[in-house]
Amino acid sequence: MALTYEQAGALAWQWLEQIARVSETDDPERNGVTRLCATREHRQALDMLGGWMRDAGMALRSDNGANLIGRYASANPAAPTLLLGSHQDTVPHGGKYDGIMGVLLPLALVRYLDHHAIALPFHLDVVAFSDEEGTRFSSTLLGSKVLAGTFEPAMLDAQDDQGVTLRQALIDFGCDPERIADDRYAPGEVLGFVEVHIEQGPQLEAEGLPIGVVSAITGIERHKLSIHGLAGHAGTVPMHLRQDALVGAARVIGLVDELCKATDELVGVVGKIDNSPNGVNVIPQRTDLTIELRSPDDATRLAARETLLTRIDAALAELDLRLEQRLIYEQAAVQCAPALVSRLEAAVAASGVTPRTLFSGAGHDGLAMQALCDIGMLFLRCERGISHHPDEAIDPNDLGVAVEVLARFVTALAEAERW
Repeated sequence: MALTYEQAGALAWQWLEQIARVSETDDPERNGVTRLCATREHRQALDMLGGWMRDAGMALRSDNGANLIGRYASANPAAPTLLLGSHQDTVPHGGKYDGIMGVLLPLALVRYLDHHAIALPFHLDVVAFSDEEGTRFSSTLLGSKVLAGTFEPAMLDAQDDQGVTLRQALIDFGCDPERIADDRYAPGEVLGFVEVHIEQGPQLEAEGLPIGVVSAITGIERHKLSIHGLAGHAGTVPMHLRQDALVGAARVIGLVDELCKATDELVGVVGKIDNSPNGVNVIPQRTDLTIELRSPDDATRLAARETLLTRIDAALAELDLRLEQRLIYEQAAVQCAPALVSRLEAAVAASGVTPRTLFSGAGHDGLAMQALCDIGMLFLRCERGISHHPDEAIDPNDLGVAVEVLARFVTALAEAERW
């Protein structure tokens, strides 16, 4: 009996349930999944994934960045390669689907292709990236930077909470950090990179759509602000004479919220506040806070920055407060390749789903992989948009839809190109 898309999706669901138990936590339903880079759980996950890859007839290789790659090979050894995959690591007490679903869905696709003896004129490599989250070493996008050829050796000196360096952890994992540069793909050999990921937002669920196509991965910038006022007794200093730093911070919070709500494709947050001297009856003298802005369009984000900082300067001047501000992080937006977006939209439509294009407000391995090749991305709806949490949930039936979309995408790509 021929394997159906639905059955392949059910197989992916079965795998997801099994690998969720590979975790530092003892109960993934209640306590989530914790699987960090170059740990015992990482090794167990790769062993489990490797077994499923072998069952699908794939050739396996591990690299010196602790990535696992399974190849569904073309009959032509010199054929180019299409990369599919995502990360297997998690945040502490994370969900069962963030990242790992994007490894197991391509693996279910390979099982479907192999079952139907569908040959491709290109190699199809399924990648389980080693460390996208950066939880253990703050080494975000480790695995994808290795494959893209943008890994910086200085990252090897990063330490975890126990003082173990990334270099030593990789050595203990069986890798040779000094040979990481040898593990990159040659740019000319790669057709593109496509990732499937849970949306981590509520839009697809609200619109009743199982799957959507990503247009871009957001650009991000973060600022640290220190607002300086003057401490005083809260009962004796008249209100009109106060220099209250926390009142200034409240103005900043309002300005961020107001600007982001009024600007399309812009989101922002004041995520962290420290107040001093933080006494119940003391006027705050200093308030430190962070501002984060995100947009898939860098011009929008940069214009918003200029507008926001101008408004903040004016508001704090009115309150007789002094401001120190510095940019502490900036990541440019990455656009998904139009050709891949259109092919993925066509595959979604051919699967009987109304195409919906949306941008990713979170970072993904594509941020690194775009230095190597064109990137594309699919989102699967998730319940209430929850992610990085034990309550992360998906509809199992959506996995079959995703397998169908991927199958239509790769077979159309094979038929459309001249090889």
